[in-house]
Order: sequence, then C-alpha cells, then structure tokens
Amino acid sequence: MEEIKFIIQPSAEGGFEARALEYSIFTEGETLEEVKENISEAIKCHFEDSEAPTIISIQ
Repeated sequence: MEEIKFIIQPSAEGGFEARALEYSIFTEGETLEEVKENISEAIKCHFEDSEAPTIISIQ
C-alpha cells in the first residue's frame, strides 16, 4: 500500500478527530500536532510493518 488518506475535523467535545477514508482507523487529539502523532500510532497498530502505507495524506 502506498497511501492512506485521513480527514481531520474539530471535535464536538473539543480538540480534533481524525478518520481514515478507506479503513476503520479513528483517533483524536487536543491539538493538530497531537492528532497527527496519534494518526502515525494508529497506523502502526492497524498495519503490519510490511503493509503500512508510505504516504499519509491529511485533508
């Protein structure tokens, strides 16, 4: 896999939430920087190293 796309939106509870467009991957964070770090961690948890995408697009 080469690319995975995420959408980041403000959360109703405060902070931000992110979801992948083609996978059941969701995460959140208090700041944009934190949610971006959490996206990387969520990808590591979801995919094995050999299957992990090499490009992460954020919209």
